[in-house]
Amino acid sequence: MEDVCEGKEFSFPQQEESILRFWSSIRAFETQLKRTELMPEYIFYDGPPFATGLPHYGHILAGTIKDVVTRYQSMNGHHVTRRFGWDCHGLPVEFEIDTKLGIRTRDDVLAMGIANYNEECRAIVTRYVKEWEEVITRTGRWIDFKNDYKTMDLKFMESVWWVFAQLWKKELVYRGFKVMPYSTGCKTPLSNFEAGLNYKDVSDPAIMVSFPIVGDPHNAALVAWTTTPWTLPSNLALCVNADFVYVKVREKSSGATYVVAESRLSQLPSKKSKSESGGAVVPAQDASLPNSKSKGTTNSKAKSGVDAGSYQLMEKITGASLVGLRYVPLFDYFMNCSEAAFRVVSDNYVTDDSGTGVVHCAPAFGEDDYRVCVASGIIKDVDLFVAVDADGCFTKEITDFCGRYVKDADKDIINAVKVKGRLVSIGSIMHSYPFCWRSDTPLLYRAVPSWFVAVEKIKSQLLESNKQTYWVPEYVKEKRFHNWLENARDWAVSRSRFWGTPLPVWTSEDGREKRVIGSIDELEKLSGAKVTDLHRHNIDHITIPSEHGSEFGVLRRVDDVFDCWFESGSMPYAYIHYPFENVEVFEKNFPGHFVAEGLDQTRGWLFYTLMVLSTALFEKPAFRNLICNGLVLAEDGKKMSKRLKNYPSPTEVIDDYGADALRLYLINSPVVRAEPLRFKKDGVYGVVKDVFLPWYNAYRFLVQNAKRLEVEGFAPFFPIDCETLQNSSNVLDQWINSATESLVHFVRQEMDSYRLYTVVVPYLLKFIDNLTNIYVRFNRKRLKGRTGEEDCRTSLSTLYNVLLTTCKVMAPFTPFFTEVLYQNLRKVSVGSEESIHYCSFPSATGKREERIERSVMRMMTVIDLARNIRERHSKPLKTPLKEMIVVHPDSDFLEDITGKLREYVLEELNIKSVVPCNDPLRYASLRAEPDFSILGKRLGKAMGAVAKEVKSMSQADILLFEQTGEATFSGHCLKQNDIKVLREFKRPADVTEKEIDAAGDGDVLVILDLRADESLFDAGVAREVVNRIQKLRKKAGLEPTDIVELYYESLEKDEKILEKIVNSQGEYIKDALGSPLLHKSWAPSEAVIFCQEEFQVQFSHEEIPSLSFIIIIAKPALVFNAEAIVALYSGNNKYAENLQTYLSSRDLFNLKSEFPAGNGKIKVDCIENQPSVDLELGKHLFLSVADFYLSRKTG
Repeated sequence: MEDVCEGKEFSFPQQEESILRFWSSIRAFETQLKRTELMPEYIFYDGPPFATGLPHYGHILAGTIKDVVTRYQSMNGHHVTRRFGWDCHGLPVEFEIDTKLGIRTRDDVLAMGIANYNEECRAIVTRYVKEWEEVITRTGRWIDFKNDYKTMDLKFMESVWWVFAQLWKKELVYRGFKVMPYSTGCKTPLSNFEAGLNYKDVSDPAIMVSFPIVGDPHNAALVAWTTTPWTLPSNLALCVNADFVYVKVREKSSGATYVVAESRLSQLPSKKSKSESGGAVVPAQDASLPNSKSKGTTNSKAKSGVDAGSYQLMEKITGASLVGLRYVPLFDYFMNCSEAAFRVVSDNYVTDDSGTGVVHCAPAFGEDDYRVCVASGIIKDVDLFVAVDADGCFTKEITDFCGRYVKDADKDIINAVKVKGRLVSIGSIMHSYPFCWRSDTPLLYRAVPSWFVAVEKIKSQLLESNKQTYWVPEYVKEKRFHNWLENARDWAVSRSRFWGTPLPVWTSEDGREKRVIGSIDELEKLSGAKVTDLHRHNIDHITIPSEHGSEFGVLRRVDDVFDCWFESGSMPYAYIHYPFENVEVFEKNFPGHFVAEGLDQTRGWLFYTLMVLSTALFEKPAFRNLICNGLVLAEDGKKMSKRLKNYPSPTEVIDDYGADALRLYLINSPVVRAEPLRFKKDGVYGVVKDVFLPWYNAYRFLVQNAKRLEVEGFAPFFPIDCETLQNSSNVLDQWINSATESLVHFVRQEMDSYRLYTVVVPYLLKFIDNLTNIYVRFNRKRLKGRTGEEDCRTSLSTLYNVLLTTCKVMAPFTPFFTEVLYQNLRKVSVGSEESIHYCSFPSATGKREERIERSVMRMMTVIDLARNIRERHSKPLKTPLKEMIVVHPDSDFLEDITGKLREYVLEELNIKSVVPCNDPLRYASLRAEPDFSILGKRLGKAMGAVAKEVKSMSQADILLFEQTGEATFSGHCLKQNDIKVLREFKRPADVTEKEIDAAGDGDVLVILDLRADESLFDAGVAREVVNRIQKLRKKAGLEPTDIVELYYESLEKDEKILEKIVNSQGEYIKDALGSPLLHKSWAPSEAVIFCQEEFQVQFSHEEIPSLSFIIIIAKPALVFNAEAIVALYSGNNKYAENLQTYLSSRDLFNLKSEFPAGNGKIKVDCIENQPSVDLELGKHLFLSVADFYLSRKTG
């Protein structure tokens, strides 16, 4: 393996760029597809975005989710075709062309020519394809851009025709009207989803209008309230609620008689006396409008009774008795409808928490108005006249306001109502109103002729299809989407536009004969025309002869094109040109295995249109598994806005921290649980700091110590096979191997359940933390070779295999970083794959030691508790302590912590002994407390009695409860999670808190003896000296593999104090530093010093309050046995000097390698004019002063 740099010098973005070049050079994605082409298919549907804009975090999030899942499935033995798709048709494209060319009306397009207009659209749909490919590729996503699909491709459009033709054959298609949010700026209706994207607070007029009842004996008039005066010219009915009580009241000052709901009487205006107001009408209270389509709402809650000062109660009447009454029309524009219109109808959509309880109905401009008027026979759904044109202006039928934009005409309409004496009150209202998200113009609710899919016919089948799918999170399926399906309305799939897939409907001039075409071949055979493109300008001229004969003329195509949502919903069939091609592939793998999209698409592509079309066509869902993500918002919680610049660009974040960090940040957030994410750039940095750097440091530690073996003259490192490693006797080897198996098992379990958000937190973070802070930290001696070569290779091999397995497990999530590590790790693994993404995902069939895992985790708890005690009493870890008692009822754990784990606990906590205790009452008293947060809602009024019983539990009761796991109180069975068992330390009577203290977590109790022990002082000093030397090494920029000599010099008057401590603690110091600490007198005069520093260390010791000393770090120097070397040359001192000069010039690393290769000997025959000699290590020379010192010490 090659050397690696420090973590602070490792550039994640630069390494990722390097990996991209590597993948490109080996054609990694294409190779993976080729290697898996004979494996079972895993079908993934990728919803097409528009290429008229650049990708944002929402696209990157969805792309990351899709990439993680498909990479995982590829590593699990599937062939996963991943083709990128482009949404090419529809409003976003047309709006850009309209803006570019200054097109304002439909007539402008017709004047320009549909062919010219469509070709303009075609020219821009792939404008940003190159930028998309660059960004998506840079995020690490593997997807095929070269073999992409486009909704404007001939084959795709033909499959869309086939889908529609199938629906027609199933009698699931009809033509009708639908009131929809309509953009006059874009000249098109919008989906309800789009209508909700741009609400603004605006001020609108709020008026009450009277409608005199024909033949009423009191000349009474019904009163309706509206904030859309422009709809009044199209009024055809009034709607009441049949279940409400209405009142007829006379205004005392004018004698006018009005009818309103009793509960809404307070909304009628009051007229004060002339002395008070000059006869002016006091308008009803303004209020905010809860529904922008409502024509009559105020939000002040109704008062009961009658205003005795203004109105006199005439009578109370039921809403049902009002139904059928006729009233005097406000305008005479629709008098031709008077036979059926201008009467009172009823419906439950009229509520008593708003308006007057009377709603004016203009069926062309309100969804409920239209529904009620059709149901009541006011209009027929095929005969509706819409008095507002595509530009939002009144048509010629509205003679008084013809050509006026409806919103601009509000004031004049109000004046006309006033002139007619029908204005009851006037005011204004500030409310939230929808605007077009593209043109920023107010939306109108307008009836639009459309072709519909009869969704309501198949509602029960849709609900059944939904049951067959698996969603993450599940509540979106069970609640949000289920409720949407329950209330699903027929789907308007056509748009009166130009750039889109044309509806394949040909009709006769009278509309009675219709022909729906399902393929190009069918159209060519029926028309005799050659078809090479299906866009309007290439087929609108094509006619089809009537099947009734030439005298019936020809059929011409209707003007409409498909809503682009219909194209997207057809994607599972159209992207592979089904049923014209790929029949077997489709039918063997439908429904698809996986889709992913945002929560905002609940009523859009992923959730709705896919489900409707697949159910209508095949009585199946389109997909089996689904991940629903939430919205990515700016840090301030607002929508990300280029104009506001309230978020960092994705490129900036990737350039700073890398794509892997961004990927992990996104999938480790609430957004993967369909909740919103407030994007924070610091959060991406947090992933680098908390996940990648600790992971990298563990990897770097492995590489450094593998290289150290060679530096120290041993054979190069090659990992021991996994099967052998499973039999390691070292407890931490057993633990980390088991923990790695648990990681594999957990990730497999979660990924198979499509729960991406649980993989990173808490599991991966905890695993990496355990790897670095337990396995590597506690095994440093073994990993550095201090316990012998064989043990070193075992521990290094264990760490190697853990890192390799972790990389494979995390490869779908962090494809770059795992590839970087893998490319170096594979250098010592024979027969390894060229890329980590060719590897199989690890199987969870290895050995798992649950006892060991549990014991190590409890050990860490013990260590944390003991550290807390030390901190409370200002006892730093450098101060040795005599004894720690661990109290726990589990004998296996106590056996482990005083046996296999003992040495790690002693060293980590700097204590001399660990004493086990399995009697929980010996050092603690037990107390039970009910968990109110869990039990409060569950028990309700019984909580008090149950709590009293729980708190009165005896010690024996609590022990029995812990043993059995349940107990019954006042008839309620409580489990272990319902009761907190608190262990309170019982300090012996003869000691104080400063002498013995304890800490517990409810599971284990730790007792620490804090009393000073003179015999431990030397160990404390040695630990402090080692700490200073390690910091000095780091300060000098030395690598762990750099071999050095260590010297000290005491600055105390009595030098013997430090010398005595160093000698008594020599083994500990050598084990900790890898080299003995020698007195300065051992340093040769020619020693090359790397660094030296003076230290003064304070101690809480009466006789030795502090120690001052100098630490010197020097380059290793050869030590020669001059007499033995001279003897080699038979007393020739000159030869001996030449040999020493030659050896001193040699590289120490090479010498360390040569002597072991010659069994401790080397031959020197390269010195000119000197005889060759055989040198023996330890006899003629030593490779360091430390080696010489140790030989003298043992000798």
